[in-house]
Amino acid sequence: MKIAVLGGLGLQGKAALLDLVKSESVREIVCADVSIKEQEKLAKIMDTRKIKHVRLDASYKADLSAFFVREKVDAAIDLLPLPFMENVFESAVETGISVVSTNYGKPIRHLHAAAVDAGVVLMPECGLDPGIDLVICGNAARRFDELHVFNSYCGGIPEKSACDNPLNYKISWNWEMVLRTQQRTSVFIKDGRRVEVPPAEQHENDMIHTISFPGLGELEAIPNGDAAFYTDLLGVTASVKQAGRYALRWPGWCQFWRPVKKLGFLSDETVQGLPCPLTPHEFLVKFLEPKLQYRDGEKDLVVMYNVFGGIIGGSEKTMITTLTIERDPDSGLFGMSLGVGIPGSIVAQMIAGGVIASKGILNPSVDIPYNMFMSALQERGIQVKEEMS
Repeated sequence: MKIAVLGGLGLQGKAALLDLVKSESVREIVCADVSIKEQEKLAKIMDTRKIKHVRLDASYKADLSAFFVREKVDAAIDLLPLPFMENVFESAVETGISVVSTNYGKPIRHLHAAAVDAGVVLMPECGLDPGIDLVICGNAARRFDELHVFNSYCGGIPEKSACDNPLNYKISWNWEMVLRTQQRTSVFIKDGRRVEVPPAEQHENDMIHTISFPGLGELEAIPNGDAAFYTDLLGVTASVKQAGRYALRWPGWCQFWRPVKKLGFLSDETVQGLPCPLTPHEFLVKFLEPKLQYRDGEKDLVVMYNVFGGIIGGSEKTMITTLTIERDPDSGLFGMSLGVGIPGSIVAQMIAGGVIASKGILNPSVDIPYNMFMSALQERGIQVKEEMS
């Protein structure tokens, strides 16, 4: 099979490439990026003989369509920033190419009918979170006869020894997008009712709490996502009493951001009186990004924790799943990069190989075969642990 990776020289793109080159069923990989200056560096961490490099600017939909027509790939993995998502998916539908993306699917849900007509698979939300977590959630919803609790937690944090700044945080993915996640509404189910947490209250609300993560201790859980969308998708909203999606950080995250947000430092409004146009958000991106970088040898950790509760076979059951991924010392790739890029590679190969055959816009919680996906993760050293009590 022939797979394209859009944004292949980015952090997650390199992880997807590394996984694809190891696959015997993949004969050719097209690495597409706006710049291919760093392609030589790939040879230090992987066998590059299968990889073909193409310069591609995803700002231009016509160029994307021409790329898909010319390369005739069996599937593509979209690892580009969110603003390019519509261009990629519209071009894919027009040219008959199936695409996997790690971004949330809201911007392209209107393309479902067109994708069905074109006979293509469009699979957004197929990375880490969203991605691995959704496959786990879908499996839980099918295993419980009646689901009451549906809580999902995930985050990227530094190993404790690398916590040397006031945030106890370092950047393992797009810092601009980290800040953007702090400016979106979260939707929960609490006592059987839908509850919204607006962005202004994300770091100051009664949904914030801590969990005890195996081997790490207490982590802070911050509202961050639309849990009700997935309970609706899985058909369990009527029975669920409690559902939420949370970001995990070392304790103190909300204490830091609460006053910063109240002072308007995440605002997108241009500050008046400066010699150049600048928003507080843009300032924080540029000012903090260089201060929050990992040093060589420091590890990042991906931590995922899911809690499900309800009835199985007439008895009350609680299921907890945990996952930890850490930086790979051989390649230097972050645990976050592996957690995002590897699922995209696995599912792209499933689509290209005909394992996932339904057409239209699909979702990992419903359309990815659980056992096969988990086995593929385990083969790559990513193991989800499960406890039922």
